[in-house]
Amino acid sequence: MLLDIDDVTKTYPGADRPVLNGVRLRLDQGDTLALTGESGSGKSTLLHLAGALDRFDGGEITLDGTALSRLDDTGRARLRRRTVALVFQQFNLMPALTVDQNLAFHARLAGRADPAWIDRIRTRLGLDGLGARYPEALSGGQQQRVAIGRALAMRPRLLLADEPTGNLDEDTGAEVLSLMLDLVADTGAALFLVTHSDAIAARAARRLHLHHGRLT
Repeated sequence: MLLDIDDVTKTYPGADRPVLNGVRLRLDQGDTLALTGESGSGKSTLLHLAGALDRFDGGEITLDGTALSRLDDTGRARLRRRTVALVFQQFNLMPALTVDQNLAFHARLAGRADPAWIDRIRTRLGLDGLGARYPEALSGGQQQRVAIGRALAMRPRLLLADEPTGNLDEDTGAEVLSLMLDLVADTGAALFLVTHSDAIAARAARRLHLHHGRLT
């Protein structure tokens, strides 16, 4: 079991009801899971909790055998660095770094820089010949490919993707998602994907819907 979310609750200050209310979810290595839900339903909140980016109020989340409630901020950061990678709707590339430097960035932070693997990722993502370019010289689809490659270059056990195709047109989004699913399969990582798109969600092996703080 890579990720075990057990009876988790989360309420934001000033809110009159919890955004998450007794959520239970399990994810094994190699699983692909899509989470859908209305805007403001807590999808991104759940994703952030799963990646140890935020704290929950009740229940427990166990990631890679470690109970998150027992970790301080340093411990959570250490666990994220070795286990989790993230891809967001906003590409969040380093504008002062080239494509190649962006691809290697997180892997170097994690102490897992593998030039052969990064070369393979670049080729698989159709980025050969673009390594010396800066993000501003890339199309939106190319920038998202770099963001996916950067996340997977460190060989994470869990890839979290929050609306990763939200800034792309339908055809480009479908192509980028296919590349991401292929690379996730290559690494054996689990994928936890948040999306508003039924077509995108249908590409995952499992699909859940978040409504009024509960999964269906």
